[in-house]
Amino acid sequence: MAHDRTAAGRGLGELRRIVGEVQDPVVAFSGGVDSSLLAVVTREVHGAAARAVIADSPSLPRDEFAAALRFGESHDLSLRVVHTAELEDPRYRSNGSDRCAFCKEALLEAVVSDPSLGNRTVLLGVNLDDLGDHRPGQRAARDRGARFPLVEARLGKHEVRALARGLGLETWDKPAAACLASRLAYGVAVSEEALRRIEHAETALRSLGFAGDVRVRDQGADLARIEVPTDRFDDLIARRTEIVEAMRDSGFRYVTLDLEGFRSGSHNLTVSRDQVRTGSPDAPTTVP
Repeated sequence: MAHDRTAAGRGLGELRRIVGEVQDPVVAFSGGVDSSLLAVVTREVHGAAARAVIADSPSLPRDEFAAALRFGESHDLSLRVVHTAELEDPRYRSNGSDRCAFCKEALLEAVVSDPSLGNRTVLLGVNLDDLGDHRPGQRAARDRGARFPLVEARLGKHEVRALARGLGLETWDKPAAACLASRLAYGVAVSEEALRRIEHAETALRSLGFAGDVRVRDQGADLARIEVPTDRFDDLIARRTEIVEAMRDSGFRYVTLDLEGFRSGSHNLTVSRDQVRTGSPDAPTTVP
């Protein structure tokens, strides 16, 4: 932990320097720890000239959207809400392993077409540890001129959390929360109905005491695959009747527990190593 704090302390100065070099930045804000840190530092460096943007997308849970708006208000961010149209893109709806690229394209298109934001450089809260997974959205964003200041400052997830804690940001220990579309197995079509079903199911699990790292994965054929940390298995089994009922109320017919437990991006186990390499913007060894 001490090493994390030391590395983070060095990285904060570098992050401020990198952000300061960007003229007219706009931070793509989601309310997570990475984008929260980046938005607050950008606001600190650029003052009132800094901007942040959040996509009011069907793939963003409503409670996450509301929490992000509250964070923006409490930290004096100039936060603009844009509406994205990824669900109108058949490439996105078909939910191939490159789905994230089309989502990022929709976000950047919404920024570019907004008269108050169009000429700004988009900054994304991507950290070093994000580069090893299959994330085609990162390449799509970089190809369109977006920058990843946390990566450029050599900050991984532990350093980001240490910095956010040091700056007093309430999101410093917030669990990772990928978009709702990431809960759908590749090939299961993305629709507003499918996203709401996932949101309803995960909200039900949290109401039963399973907050934090929890996922309901839609495997298709009305099958829900629940991921919780392995040390919560006994708790989940003890409440299995309530959980099965909640999943069926959400629209699932079959309910399973993943015996490997919670892990981010588990659907990417179906993606080949070649796709992982080409889906990320750069391998960690070639980060600027």
